Amino acid sequence: MSGKPIKIYVSLSVLLFITACDGRVEPDLSSYMDAASEIPPEVWEQLDPDVREALAEGTKYVALTFDDGPRRGTTEVLLDGLNSRGVQATFFVIGTQVGCAGNEELLLRMKNEGHQVGNHTYSHVRLSTATQNIAEEEIKKNEVILKEILGEGEYWLRPPYGMIGTCQAKMVNTPMIYWSLDPEDWKVLDAKKVADFVVENVEDGDIVLLHDFYASSVEAALQIIDRLQQEGYVFVTVEEMFRIKGVTPENGVLYASPEQIRAIQ
Repeated sequence: MSGKPIKIYVSLSVLLFITACDGRVEPDLSSYMDAASEIPPEVWEQLDPDVREALAEGTKYVALTFDDGPRRGTTEVLLDGLNSRGVQATFFVIGTQVGCAGNEELLLRMKNEGHQVGNHTYSHVRLSTATQNIAEEEIKKNEVILKEILGEGEYWLRPPYGMIGTCQAKMVNTPMIYWSLDPEDWKVLDAKKVADFVVENVEDGDIVLLHDFYASSVEAALQIIDRLQQEGYVFVTVEEMFRIKGVTPENGVLYASPEQIRAIQ
C-alpha cells in the first residue's frame, strides 16, 4: 500500500467518541479538524479499529477511475482539472497509448500529482478469450512499460471490458478492479447526462468507470466532482478506498468495490 495520507472529515462527535473509549490512548486528532483533512497513514494505523470505522463512517467516499488513456488533449485537461480541485483519481492505462509521443509525460504527471496508475493491458485485448500466453504477454508487457517510466510498484489490473477467465486470473500478481457504477460515458458522449447519472446513483464506496479518451467524459468528471463535493463526498484513489474501508485486496481477485467481489467465469 502507498504511504499517502487518508482524506477524511474529523467531526467533533468522533473526537468525543475517541476520548470516551476505554483502554489505549489514541493519537491526538485535534489538528485534523478542518474539512477534508488528511490523516497521515502512520497515525491512521495507530488508531483502534473501532475508531477508524467511526471516522470512515463520518465521510462519504468515491473513487473515479479512467480507462483507455492516456490521450494528449483530453487527459491533459483532466489532470489540470483534478489538480485545481485537489482531487486524486485512478488511471488504468493502455501500453500502446503510453507509447504515443509525449504521453510518457502524462504518466509522470499522474504519479507526481498523487494519482494511482493501473494496468489496462498493452493493447486492450479481451483477456477472457485470449490464450494463456497472449494474456500473460499483454499484462506483463504493459507492466514493464509502467515500471520503466514510473519505477517499481504494484500496478493493479483492470481487465479490458472487465472480463478475465479463471485460468488467466490465476497468473495475475496484483488485485483486479472492476467497477460498481457505470454511466456508459463511452456510449452516451454527453457530459451532463453522464454527470447526472453518477450524481443521482452514487453511494459511499463506489468505484466509478469513466474514460479519459473522450472530451465529454472529462467534462462530465469535473462536473461530478464539483457537484458531489458540495454533497460532502471525498474523492480518493482505488487503493485509498480499500485502505479506508479496511479491506486488504488479494491478488487475482476481481473487485467491484472493497465490499463486493465479482465472479470470474
